[in-house]
This record gives sequence, C-alpha cells and structure tokens, in this order.
Amino acid sequence: SSNGPWEIEIQEGSDDHYSLQLGGNLVISNPDKSKHAGNYSCLATNEFGTVISREASVQFGYLDMFSTEEREAVYVKEGQGVVLLCAPPPHFPDDLSFRWMLNEFPIFIPLDKRRFVSQTTGNLYISKVEGSDSGNYSCFVTSSSISKSVFSKFIPLVPLVEPDIKVKFPDTYALVGQNITLECFALGNPIPQIRWRKVDGALPVHHDISMAGGLLHLFNVQYEDEGVYECEALNSKGKDWHKAHLYVEASPEWVEHISSSERDIGSDYTMSCLASGKPKPHVRFLKNGQMVETDALNKGRISSFNVIFNTLLNPVKQRLLGAKNGRVVIECKPRAAPRPTFTWSKGTEMLSNSSRIFIWEDGSLEIRNVTKSDEGKYTCFAENDRGRANSTGSFLVTDATKITLAPTNADVSVGENARMQCAASHDSSLDLTFIWSLNGNPVDLDKDREYYQHVMVGAQNNIRLLIKNTQLKLAGRYTCTAQTPVDNVTASAELVVRGPPGPPGGLLVKDIGPKSVRLVWSQGSDNLSPISRYTIQYREVRTPEEDWKLATTSPPNVEGNAEAATVDGLIPWTEYEFRVTATNTLGTGEHSNPSPKIQTLDAVPVVAPSDVGGGGGMSRELTITWTVDDPQYYYGSNFGYIIAFKPEGGFEWRKVTVADPQARRYVHKDSSILPATKFEVKVKAFNSKGEGPYSLTAVIYSAQDVPSEAPTIVEARTLSATEAVIWWIPVPQQTVEGYQVRYWRKSMENEALAMRISSKDNQTRLDNMKPDSHYVIEVRAFNGAGYGPASQRYEIHTKKAPPSRLPKIISKKMHSSGTTVNIAWEPVRPLANESSVECYKVLYRQDGQNTGTLYTTTKQSIDLPMHKDGDYLVEVRAHSEGGDGAVAQVRISGKLSS
Repeated sequence: SSNGPWEIEIQEGSDDHYSLQLGGNLVISNPDKSKHAGNYSCLATNEFGTVISREASVQFGYLDMFSTEEREAVYVKEGQGVVLLCAPPPHFPDDLSFRWMLNEFPIFIPLDKRRFVSQTTGNLYISKVEGSDSGNYSCFVTSSSISKSVFSKFIPLVPLVEPDIKVKFPDTYALVGQNITLECFALGNPIPQIRWRKVDGALPVHHDISMAGGLLHLFNVQYEDEGVYECEALNSKGKDWHKAHLYVEASPEWVEHISSSERDIGSDYTMSCLASGKPKPHVRFLKNGQMVETDALNKGRISSFNVIFNTLLNPVKQRLLGAKNGRVVIECKPRAAPRPTFTWSKGTEMLSNSSRIFIWEDGSLEIRNVTKSDEGKYTCFAENDRGRANSTGSFLVTDATKITLAPTNADVSVGENARMQCAASHDSSLDLTFIWSLNGNPVDLDKDREYYQHVMVGAQNNIRLLIKNTQLKLAGRYTCTAQTPVDNVTASAELVVRGPPGPPGGLLVKDIGPKSVRLVWSQGSDNLSPISRYTIQYREVRTPEEDWKLATTSPPNVEGNAEAATVDGLIPWTEYEFRVTATNTLGTGEHSNPSPKIQTLDAVPVVAPSDVGGGGGMSRELTITWTVDDPQYYYGSNFGYIIAFKPEGGFEWRKVTVADPQARRYVHKDSSILPATKFEVKVKAFNSKGEGPYSLTAVIYSAQDVPSEAPTIVEARTLSATEAVIWWIPVPQQTVEGYQVRYWRKSMENEALAMRISSKDNQTRLDNMKPDSHYVIEVRAFNGAGYGPASQRYEIHTKKAPPSRLPKIISKKMHSSGTTVNIAWEPVRPLANESSVECYKVLYRQDGQNTGTLYTTTKQSIDLPMHKDGDYLVEVRAHSEGGDGAVAQVRISGKLSS
C-alpha cells in the first residue's frame, strides 16, 4: 500500500474479495485494481515464533489508447528505405505483439524480405520503397495478457517519383571578392538531374558545379554576379525548381587618396579623396582629430586655407660612394617654405650645370661618368626669404662591378635539371651579392627550394643556380644581377623547357545526331614538342563526375594536326559532355575543360523488353510481366510498352498500350477468359519516334478459379493450454495449392490468427492460444486466384494454464556409495485457474549443454547418477494437462557430502 503495510482481516463481513485456503493460500476473488494492486507477504505464526514469506506482487495489466493526434505524412524516394514509428501507448506488462494495417481494418501487410516489423519497438521497416507501397499505415498493438488490441492514427506513406527539392538555398548576401556556395538537392526516382542558371543572364565566368549538381560555387564574386539564381531538378517523371536572390555588396575602398604635401605660405591647397562601396559610403575629414566640413558625401574636398611650414633642412649624407664611370645623385631635399633656391660647391669651388654635372630643381646634385678626380667634399646651400642653411658630405669613388662569366642558354625536357652560372669582379672594399630573377620576378630560394638551389663554385664571386626537376612554369629568361652597395650589373640567358602539350581550348559540340556528334577544338600549346595525336573521352551526365570513358571516333586515330573529329556509338536521347587530351613524344597533357553539356537526338527503341512471362492472379485475369528497360534505352520521350497476347493457336493478336515506363506488369480482366487457358504473349517498347522490336514470345496461363468446395473438419483437440491439433478431409480439386486455417477466441474474430498449409497436408498444430479459452476454428482451400468457401466451424476449449509456481528444492544429498545424488522438492500446488499437477519432469544435463537425460516421476524426489566429468544442472518442473510449469534449477558439482 502507498500508506505502508497493513494486515488483511480475513473474517466474515470484512472484505468479501479475500479468502484464506487450507495451507495458507490467499485467494482474491473479483480483483479490483484500486483495492488489490500491491505487494503481499504471508506471516506464519505458532507457539515458537513467526516467519514472514518473500513478497508477492499483484499487478493489473492495461493497454491505453493511442494518441488522437494526427500522424505526419512520410515522404521517401522510391528505391530508398524507410522506418514508420509505432510509438506504442502506455501499457503493462511488456508482452505486446505488433502488426501493421494498410488503409483499412482488417487488411494487414504481409511480411517478407522487404518488410519487417520489430516485435520489440513495433516499428515497420521497409528496405526498398516501391510505388505500390503508397497508402495509409496504422500500427496494430495486441496485449496477450489482457486480450486487448488498439491501433494508431494512420500514417500516410508517399513514395516520391517526381523530383522534390528538399535542400533549398536562401536569399544570400556576399561581399565583392568573396567565394560562396549555393546548395540544392532533390529526391526522386529515377535520380533527378540538377541544373543551374542565372535567371537574368548567364552564369558567372568563375563558377564551378560539383556533387552531381548539388553545389554551385561562385568564385571572386563581382557586382555583375548579383541577381536571381535557379536550380532545376528533373527526371523522366517531371521536374521541380527553386529560385532565390544573390545580393552583392562591398566594403568601402579608396579610389582617390589624400597624401602628405608641402605648400608655400599664403598659397591655396585642395585635398581630395574618393571612396567606392555598396551601400554608398559616407566620407568625412578629420584635422588633428576634429571634424572638418566637406562639400560632398563620398568625395571629400577641403579648399582655400593657408598652410605654414617651418624651415627644416634634411642634411646631405656625410659619406657617399660612387662607382668609376658610373652615375651618382647626391640628394639635398630640405623641407622649406617658401620654396628655396639651391647652389652647390666642391671644396671651395662653386658648381654649375655642365655636360657631366647637373643641379636638379629639388636640389639634388647629379654627376655622370664618375672619375677618380670627382672625389672630395660637397656642400649644398638652400636659401629663401626666411633664411639660409647648408649641409656637407664626402664623396669617394670605387671600382666598377663587372660580369666575368655570364649564364648561357639551356634546353631541357620536363623533369630534367638545368644549370645557370654567373661570376663577377668588384671593388674589394665592398660586399658583393648575387640575385636571380625569372622574367623580371626575383627567385625566392627559400620559398622555392623545391626547384632552386644556390651552389658556390670556387671563389665567392662565382655562383651557380641549379634548377631541379624542371617544369613548364620554370621556363623563361633568367637574369643574374651582381650587386654592391654602390652599383650593379646584369647578364641573362634563356631556359627552354619542353614538355607534354597543354590542354586544347574552345571545345564545341556540333552536328548532333542520335548516335554521333562532331567535336571542334583549338590546338593548345605544344610546349616545344609537336602534338602527335588527340584522345577524346565522354561522360554521361547522369553518371558520377569521374566516370569518363574512351570515345569511339571517326577517324579512329585523331592526328596531331586535327582540330575536329566525330564521336560515334552514343546512345540516343542521352545527355553527354566531352573532353580532349593532346599527346606528344614527351607525354600526354592535361584534359581540356569539359564541353557544354548536350543531349543526343531521339530515335526509335532498339532493345526489346526481357523476361516476358506471367500467369496466375485472380479469377478471369491474364497477368503479363516483364523486366523494365533501363532508362538509357528509352531513346526518346513518351516511352512506354505495347503488350500483345492471344490464345495459343489463335490468329489475331490483341494489343494494349501501357504508357508508364516503370510499369512491369499488366493485368487483363475479361469475364470470358476461361481458367488455366494457355496464351502466347510478347512485349515491345515505343517512344515519340516509333516502336521497337517485339520480345521473344512467351507462353503463360490465365488465372485459375478459386476452389469451389470447402474442406471438412474431422476432428480438433487441445494438446495443452496454448496448443491444439486439427485434421480435415482435403478438397479433391487439382487446382488447390494449400489450406488456410483460422482460429480465434469466441466472439473475438477480429483477433483471428491464420496459418497456411501445403496442399499435401491435412492436419496442423495450432499454437499461441490462450489458456482456458473457448476457440472457433475454420479451414478453407486456396490457390493463386484466392480462397474458396470456409468449412463448418469447429469449437474447442483449451486447457487450464500449467502451474506458475516452481518446485522449491529442499535438499540435495549424495548417497553413501558416492554413485548417486538425491534431489528433493516441495510439492507444487496449482492456483485455482491452473491445471492440476500430474507428474514432475527432471532434466539432468551437463553445464553448458542444451540437452541431457529427461526423467519423469510422480514423487517429490529422485535419485540421479553422480558424474565425475564436471558440473551438472538439475532442472525440475511440474507437468499438467496444460503443459509444463515453471522450472527450478540446482547445480551438482560432485563435491556433496553424504
């Protein structure tokens, strides 16, 4: 009790539900869940004391109704698997059995290798969904303990044939220069093909499509890429599409910058800057951190205010170097306002412009064709109306740097090594550095060490550049620069790298026919080795992206000077793309970009349907079956089948058109068709271009009539609480394929169990019956056309359940001889609703083995032989007309004492 234990008063007038039997058994009559559920213990008392038994539990079974909420429809692509969830309602005990109804009661779906119902969760598993699986499904739950069944709300199962886009890209915002990906994926059977387009123009040049069309990648997005994008999913059943907008924006960028400047005092000065961006940016000026008004939002301009600068002279470098016969510029760039005038002197000699000496407007002094006599001290003078300043530096002349060993031209094939060597002389007081460049771009020896290595040769002023494993990208003009802090000199050489051809370009598809196309392309780079031949490959668009195959061409060998060829052996009404590869004596180059996708023209089907056969079915029907053609053999739109049939020996073929390309059977119903009549049948395909050839003619039989007679039940009798056996007189008709036996508890025919028996048998065992119950049984014959009439109904009553209590082992003793062991137990007393004990069954088996020796006894003890080869188990159970009861177990280890 929830309020704690309490004593049951078993007296007259107390609780007429409880009564006490001789021996202490408590009987609860007409139990009520609210009163009698709980745990019970028995107290036995005498003059020597009191003992209390183990607790016994009384629980009431229940099975609630399913939720009344509507179940959501389940959509699944044909050919895929699906799980329909049962979610059984609250219940007790856990002894539920599960079945599933289709569309209405009592139509239960048959279980086969494609369909499975878990008896643990109740879920229905369909390994491969077909179009015929469409319908409304309900989980039917039965509790055997309380003999109650409930079923769920119906779940619509919708197999998808037409494409149905499930992954849809949303409206998307991107910044200029970003890379973005749009996703689109559809369900359907056959597998839909995904196509992309830009509604208001062509797809961007820098795009790529991957994952069989499911992903559209846009690279380096620009303003012109903005617009509406559409993905379309299509197959032979139909199509679906989805559209969304791509918006392109940009962060602000400077188009026109402000820069530092110097101006004369009192002069006018305008600062301008211009910025671009989307949305339109706002531009503002700050002076010393404070806002300054401007005359435009995105083009700032500050005009007409005075700027004052102090006079500050940047000094001439104290030590200057120049190479003999070279050119040197000595800078003198004071910061002064107003602009100063400049003069120069060497020592005490004032300098003026000449053929070798020139004073620049900004104050710099240039000396050309430098000689040793140009060495000395040079002074720059700057003067304006605010003052005068000067600065002096020393100028020294060094020996000129000269190339003594120039690199020479090289010619190699891809993968070979090449060498460039360079040496130079220089002024010994200066450091010499070598720099290599390729086509004007410096060679980074650390970053590109995979390809380049610097090697010193002898003296420090002699260097070799090793170019390893040459690639086409390493070809070009290599320049060696010998450089000191004063001057530099250069020498160059060409590296020629020959390799396999580059990819052909401009691949186009022309002259498209049902089984051939003509390809046209432009020759790519031959990489300095003449192209000897071209190879053409093709791919059906519906196949994986890597599934390229070698094409059959005309001419068979495409020569290296060709820029066109015909591809033969294609399948009509099929989408293809092509690519071309060039080959020369140094190898095969990269593939061209794939051609635009094209579809070959349609043609009359040439493949006849296979495996034509049939027969069986319902009465007055002729069932014709065939294997569905692969879609690649449709060869055109509006594909279907023409079925022709006639009675064997007849002259006129009857023809029927089936427009569904996935149809695999046709059932012709005609009340004039005689049962089991021989027919000749053949099938051919057709499309919008015409009809193909007929298949081989097959011979089949029309359906039989259902059996017209009912079996006669001879006898049925119960074997136990849950089993019975039945015999009947067979129906004397050759068309009978078997018998169906149905049995149910009286007044509960909706729970009927059924089993099918071979026509060779006239008896069967019935199981899974309820104890102490009244059952009704009927038998009927069946064949491929259906079930015949039912037999007369036969009624039986199952026996009471076997004892639920297990024998209590009270002793195990070894005989003094050591050859036997005695096992004893208390007698089992059945409950009121259980059958009486007839005997006890004792199974004596070795531990770990499933089989052993079975003994039967009417006593409460037994002597068993003692074994020395390991542990043995003894299992004791009561046996009654209702079957075997619960089992008690004891282990014999061979170490018992007498």
